[in-house]
Amino acid sequence: MVVPGATSADLDRRAEEFIRDHGGEPAFKGYMMSDETDPYPATLCTSLNEVVVHGFPNDRPLESGDILSVDVGVRLDGYHGDCAATYGVGEISADDQRLLDTTVASLHAGLEQACDGKWVYDIAREVQRVAEAEGFGVVRDLVGHGIGASLHEDPAIPNFVPNPFVRHRYQNSKLVTGMVICIEPMINSGGHRVVTGDDEWTVTTVDGGRSAHFEHMVHVTGEGPEVLTTHIPRPVVES
Repeated sequence: MVVPGATSADLDRRAEEFIRDHGGEPAFKGYMMSDETDPYPATLCTSLNEVVVHGFPNDRPLESGDILSVDVGVRLDGYHGDCAATYGVGEISADDQRLLDTTVASLHAGLEQACDGKWVYDIAREVQRVAEAEGFGVVRDLVGHGIGASLHEDPAIPNFVPNPFVRHRYQNSKLVTGMVICIEPMINSGGHRVVTGDDEWTVTTVDGGRSAHFEHMVHVTGEGPEVLTTHIPRPVVES
């Protein structure tokens, strides 16, 4: 459905219908980050061009050359699923394609570290290495997370190795068999800085550069990562 002329509101309506028809509930709809914020109003987060994450679906027609991140969460049988991908609308520029390919490559590089006995910073280091080697900015203000009975659980999974002054925010937890985590690089074409809008949800790049977001949910095992979301292709740009 991500084609010129469609709207993100169209996608949102179809996604909610699909989820409910299959016995689930939209995990994002009504979600509250805190008691001080309004609940999230939609099934999908649809983040267009310079919007990094948490964009509200709307009636703006998609145009050829746009890039659109679609992030979806589902609650089913007491557990949660969460995944995201960024799609080109029609024909996109070579620079935007390189951004998308590199973000996918950084995701897969991080995934390879999601093994029993590894550490959260092993994932973070690989995501950061791949993205920054291509000259892109790695968002610092938003990170991946554990997932299960709740949508967001410990540990936090940053896409960068925190400097010593902020490591208390993102603990370097050891990965053990049975953990389920979401690895979700948010990579900007320019700098890493972002700002949250007046709606207290929509996050955009400070410099107006475009942003890509891909997310896999993965089960940590002793034999390596078991990817539970399978919509994202292998990277075109190998790490």
